[in-house]
Amino acid sequence: MTHPKDAVKAAIIGAGHFAYRMHIPVLASRPEVVLDSVCRLGRKELDLIRDEFGFAFATEDWREVLERDIDIAVISSPHNLHYEQARAFLEKGCHVLVEKPMCLDPGEAWDLVDVARRADRELLVAYGWNYKPGLDEMRGMIGEIGEIEHVVCHMASFTRSIFSGGELANWRHVAIQPERSTWEAPDQGGGYAYGQLSHALGILFWLTDLRCAAVRAMLFEAPSTIDLHDAAAVRFANGATGVFSGSCGVPQGHGFEVDLRIYGSHGSVLLDIETQRLVLKLPGGAGRVAEVPADAWTYSCEGPAHRLVDIALGQGHNESPGHVGARAVEALHAIVTSGKSGGAEQIINPSEKAAAE
Repeated sequence: MTHPKDAVKAAIIGAGHFAYRMHIPVLASRPEVVLDSVCRLGRKELDLIRDEFGFAFATEDWREVLERDIDIAVISSPHNLHYEQARAFLEKGCHVLVEKPMCLDPGEAWDLVDVARRADRELLVAYGWNYKPGLDEMRGMIGEIGEIEHVVCHMASFTRSIFSGGELANWRHVAIQPERSTWEAPDQGGGYAYGQLSHALGILFWLTDLRCAAVRAMLFEAPSTIDLHDAAAVRFANGATGVFSGSCGVPQGHGFEVDLRIYGSHGSVLLDIETQRLVLKLPGGAGRVAEVPADAWTYSCEGPAHRLVDIALGQGHNESPGHVGARAVEALHAIVTSGKSGGAEQIINPSEKAAAE
């Protein structure tokens, strides 16, 4: 393949199962992109990916990639490595796409937002639903219901096996398998909240300006002590109340459940991604139901990587910016911390820098 003179040079840091299955093929499909560098542990898997996609440089040491001439970087390593790696590539001058959760610590999350701003680079989080057609119509509906007073945010998925020592049968054929420690190790952000509920929070904080102020949570834990199910009561900074819940208990063979219900002083909005319903309810029986094309909201994650390339080319808008990811990290950290401490209330005190977002 020939590339234009002003080609976008890309690096993949943490070329695991999802990067191999999603992010790399997306970048490889773009004629404007040169696949320059790939990094992961495990020489056999690294060489397989290098040879299959034609990367110019492959290494097990991500810091070696910092010496390369690249324009964009995808950080798809284990959750606990995201902060250091994303920060380094932002400071290098790259636009960066980081897998969700953006990182594990709220202070580090807001630091990434600040670093991206100072570097004048875009920081994107891999929230695939944020790029689905028509989903952003919900933002306009929310604008019609007055001040937000209560929120219900729920996500459930068919992922019990990957959080409790098993595998997903429909991934067995993929050459690069998921690293179990990413999902099962408590010190790496294993568990349902960071691994899956983060998707739903990415939608909530993209479509609203809400920010958590206090959280009390309970966890249902696996023997490994990571959470399989989550339940949290939330107070938002604007005074609204909320309920967050997550579960890995959807049986195999069924799809994702993502439900957002937002209640305002003048109406409510319902989003049900499984049944593709988006409904505005107003006083007097008035309202509106969005028209959603069939399968438009079936989950996949091509959008963030495509948008990363577009932004490097001076096109497109970031629909999953760092401040959305940082507000999600605040909520996730509070849920897990509260649950681990028997439901103790976690107070989120925004710094001046974060509050300005």
